[in-house]
Amino acid sequence: MITVLIADNHPIVRLGIKNVLDSSEGIQVIADVASTSELFNTLENITPDVVMLEMDIPEINGIATLRKIKQEFPEVKVLMYSGQSEDVYALSTIRAGAFGYLSKTSELDYIVSAVKKVSEGNMFITNELAQRLAFDEGSQKPRRFFRKLSSREVEVLKLLASGKRNKEVAEGLNLNEKTVSTYKARLMRKLNVDNLVDLLQQAKALELY
Repeated sequence: MITVLIADNHPIVRLGIKNVLDSSEGIQVIADVASTSELFNTLENITPDVVMLEMDIPEINGIATLRKIKQEFPEVKVLMYSGQSEDVYALSTIRAGAFGYLSKTSELDYIVSAVKKVSEGNMFITNELAQRLAFDEGSQKPRRFFRKLSSREVEVLKLLASGKRNKEVAEGLNLNEKTVSTYKARLMRKLNVDNLVDLLQQAKALELY
């Protein structure tokens, strides 16, 4: 039996995923939580095979939460999912230690197949994403730039795009402001822009809002 913990702050989403997984033979949802504090408290008491972690879960950034799970509960496999664009976030979350990434726009069958694949220790991405990664089209040039970013750079850019100041980004990611400024300069270079306005416009073009 594959055991699953769902971490998402939307009760209706948790219920929907639970119904899909529980109706599949060989899978059981043993817990669901609405915040990162609930998530880590629960992981102190139970050890699911797979954690389904929503990228924008409250309290701690999703990628930071993923890193903490990998550090404190290395036996737990994490499947990230989000309403954010798959080809923007998938590689960043996998680089940070996720076993897969699932878009909320995916077909329901993908949820079951993703959980099964991740539980076996295998990587999961959709066929559509695999094709986009293999064939970078001219219209996808901004996303090609984006895939050069590290997972930490993605976190910084996401917070900047949401309107956070350097100090707020630093506090949110437990960095100092000088480090955030360094990341910002690096982002401008990698995304081929020379000012903050263009950087944020690039982030919006990448659906980072």
